[in-house]
Amino acid sequence: MIRDDFRGGKINLEKTQKLLGKLNIRCNYIHVKSIFKDNDRLKQGKITIEEFRSIYRIIAHREEVTEIFNTYSENRKILLEKNLVQFLTQEQYSVEMTKTIASEIIEKYEPIEEVKQAHQMSLEGFTRYMDSSECLLFDNKCERTYQNMNHPLNDYFISSSHNTYLISDQLVGPSDIWGYVSALVKGCRCLEIDCWDGSQNEPVVYHGYTLTSKLLFKTVIQAIRKYAFITSDYPVVLSLENHCSPSQQEVIAHNLQSILGETLLSDVLDEFLDKLPSPEALKFKILVRNKKIGTLRETRERKGTDKHGQNQEKEMESKRVAGLPLFKKKRVRKVKVAVALSDLVIYTKAEKFRSFQHSRLHQQFNESNSIGESKARKLSKLQAQEFILHTRKFITRIYPKATRTDSSNFNPQEFWNIGCQMVALNFQTPGLPMDLQTGKFLDNGGSGYVLKPDFLRDNKSKFNPNKAPIDSNPITLTIRLISGIQLPPSHHSSSNKADVIVIIELFGVPNDQAKHQTRVIKKNAFSPRWNETFTFIIQVPELALIRFVVENQSLIAGNEFLGQYTLPVLCMNKGYRRVPLFSKMGESLEPASLFLYVWYVR
Repeated sequence: MIRDDFRGGKINLEKTQKLLGKLNIRCNYIHVKSIFKDNDRLKQGKITIEEFRSIYRIIAHREEVTEIFNTYSENRKILLEKNLVQFLTQEQYSVEMTKTIASEIIEKYEPIEEVKQAHQMSLEGFTRYMDSSECLLFDNKCERTYQNMNHPLNDYFISSSHNTYLISDQLVGPSDIWGYVSALVKGCRCLEIDCWDGSQNEPVVYHGYTLTSKLLFKTVIQAIRKYAFITSDYPVVLSLENHCSPSQQEVIAHNLQSILGETLLSDVLDEFLDKLPSPEALKFKILVRNKKIGTLRETRERKGTDKHGQNQEKEMESKRVAGLPLFKKKRVRKVKVAVALSDLVIYTKAEKFRSFQHSRLHQQFNESNSIGESKARKLSKLQAQEFILHTRKFITRIYPKATRTDSSNFNPQEFWNIGCQMVALNFQTPGLPMDLQTGKFLDNGGSGYVLKPDFLRDNKSKFNPNKAPIDSNPITLTIRLISGIQLPPSHHSSSNKADVIVIIELFGVPNDQAKHQTRVIKKNAFSPRWNETFTFIIQVPELALIRFVVENQSLIAGNEFLGQYTLPVLCMNKGYRRVPLFSKMGESLEPASLFLYVWYVR
């Protein structure tokens, strides 16, 4: 088969890359180019079939995989079906391992026909299996929506974004429809829309009192209608930051109804008259979060009546914009709310947070609060248990402080620890907080809804993230970091080199925060070997995320980020696993990955 490609003699780099692809060998062009150069003995930019075979062996045959293969192979040449079963049960912790599953694996990955017919596996086939999606660290049961989706909305963490329309900074950056499309495609289920009066009675979306550009409100809603349910079937909440006059609020109400049609939830569901519905009951629905006049009963009584020109005053805090002298302090002002828009707010009424005591006495089941990160941080330190009691009952949204003019983010983990459902981040800003956000919501099929652990839902629980848990069920997690596979080279390298280190970091309750780092492997991004073992004792695994970061060590300029992967601890597979790496912007860097062995006991 390979000989056909060499009929015309030697082949160049591009053809080499294509031929490797044809042989199902995934490879990074920069690494192939460097290995090609090393094997092109005559330095003519072309290689012989023997030189190609040498390149193939370097890329396809990994020493660490050969070692595992030889441990289970009786003759170091072939794995019998029973040897494969043994490997899968002993090393990969496959509980339901049968000969049928082993024969399916052979059928799928063994490239040599006569070996496949004999129900055996060559090193070639075993390597392909180890490199497949079946051996990823992320447990594929978490790739589907496996959690109970019939709890009330307040029982879930909900993927949420802040100032979704911005795609760079908060003061002069562009507003863009792409902000909404991109967030929805990433599984975001709560979008923020800043609405202001526009010309010709057309409301606009932008960051008020700043130089950010403007979008038409109706254009935003059209984009949301189109992309709302591409990634997830579960409800989308539109959190309106409403600064419009009553007449333009009526236009907003008209746009929502005419564009969203049946997907807009505009009435109470019969079986949820006095409690929040579940994500399941709200599938394919869009909910409006805004100030509301009166009760749900009054809303129902007004159904079908002409609401034109009707409005009422509500107290509202002015939104402070950083870097601008408009508001020295937050002022409470009276705003008029149009009845037509108010009546579209059903289960997500925005209500000012006063105190936990006030909420306990007066807050209604369909009222939710937005709390700035600074105030929320203070409350979480001083009144953690009261905060948790509050989030057990009411949807709570946390948003970045106004001084983050560069659209930077806070660490969302501290607010998930106290059960806050909507921890809103600037989705346009890459970095650690967004890596944690992406990692957290990989769980439950990427649906944007993750069921909170029992202790954040159960009224009898005394859980406090700041104290050592009384009745915890800790796990001891051990990770042996074996090697790196075709890691991204340093940007400062003229070839495929990097001085590679790996940092493994644990995020969760304060007691569980931990960080380990490998030694540096110099000038080798292609196949660095560490064989280093790290152990974590995790008191509250239900809230823990683990992050793998690969860096190029630079003592002068500071380390250079090469790639990362974050996932929930309880979504990790055991055994020999591959960790796929992603860029700062969240793009896949395949085939770049880490190879490790994981085991944990509980």
